[in-house]
Amino acid sequence: MSLPLAFLITWTTYGTWLHGDPRGSFDHRGAYVRPDERRRQSAEDLMTDDPVTLTDEQRAVVDAVIVQHCAVRGWVLHARNVRTRHVHVVVSAPVEGERVRAELKAWASARLSAHAGLERGAGKDGARRWFTEKGNIEEIWDDRHLQNAIEYTNDQ
Repeated sequence: MSLPLAFLITWTTYGTWLHGDPRGSFDHRGAYVRPDERRRQSAEDLMTDDPVTLTDEQRAVVDAVIVQHCAVRGWVLHARNVRTRHVHVVVSAPVEGERVRAELKAWASARLSAHAGLERGAGKDGARRWFTEKGNIEEIWDDRHLQNAIEYTNDQ
């Protein structure tokens, strides 16, 4: 099995882009979900925590985790952009993109909880849900696509 040159990975903060949202969304199979206020309201009703909008300080925590974790794993971090409601990362790694995404989100969640003084074990994944489940993984197979992904991430 050959792996792509890199991945453009995007994930959102918890509760800030629900199914049915006016911007549209994607389900667990990657199928597009049209805007639908009733569906959005149903998704909101199922939320177990408040929506997360990262502060500048929290964004810095997540950014540092991404840099550190990629260095520890020996992954090449081409670009990252931690926004208030989503994160973009362009990374080359000798593993599947799902693993990269899962590790970065898990470490960022743990560090955010520690930074907030929240105890581990209080919720499903620690003290709080910081991010939505899964996220988008775009495989990058050539240098031109990689450069475009880096520019998109840095200049978005």
